[in-house]
Amino acid sequence: MLTRKQMELLDFIKTRMDRDGVPPSFDEMKDALDLRSKSGIHRLITALEERGFIRRLAHRARAIEIVKLPEAMERAGFSARAAKAAAAPLPKGAVTVETAGALDLPLMGRIAAGLPIEAINGGPQSVTVPGMMLSGRGQHYALEVKGDSMIAAGINDGDIVVIREQQTADNGDIVVALVADHEATLKRYRRRGGMIALEPANDSYETQVYPEQLVKVQGRLVGLIRSY
Repeated sequence: MLTRKQMELLDFIKTRMDRDGVPPSFDEMKDALDLRSKSGIHRLITALEERGFIRRLAHRARAIEIVKLPEAMERAGFSARAAKAAAAPLPKGAVTVETAGALDLPLMGRIAAGLPIEAINGGPQSVTVPGMMLSGRGQHYALEVKGDSMIAAGINDGDIVVIREQQTADNGDIVVALVADHEATLKRYRRRGGMIALEPANDSYETQVYPEQLVKVQGRLVGLIRSY
């Protein structure tokens, strides 16, 4: 099972090769994954190569060959058609390939709906969600909710939430927020000047307020799956 960042990089490489016929540069990969240095890309490339998903060809610039894809990326949501669609603007009312049928999303681990816990760790599982649950273009992933701080918003302990990966949020959005680079939580997002308030939906919990530089939005809630 690949980590979320490994999946992102492999999908980006495939998208660019489908569109341009050549893989992206390391600088383009770094920018696409919002990493601070190319060393992180080198580590991801090495991990993908060790797992047999790509092959680096010696003595050639940008020489990366995709050997195979994870099963989830072989499905419609990660097809070559989706990659080409992502490179062009969509007409009004269009339905992307990503939102057709069902799609297996990586289940990245647990997210706190309570006090912040350790940052999300990738897990070996996936979950199948209906395409209509996905919010337009972009990467999506799933998380298991731990805690009851969002019960008034209809999110219970043990639910699976579907998250659209993004780095910005509007006031009132329910987001995955990374606090101080090591604690992840699911809360309602509010900007208050230079501060960010992460609001629970349960009177038993207090709103947590942090300087904006300590809070990074990792994604926005777009769906929920519950087992009875």
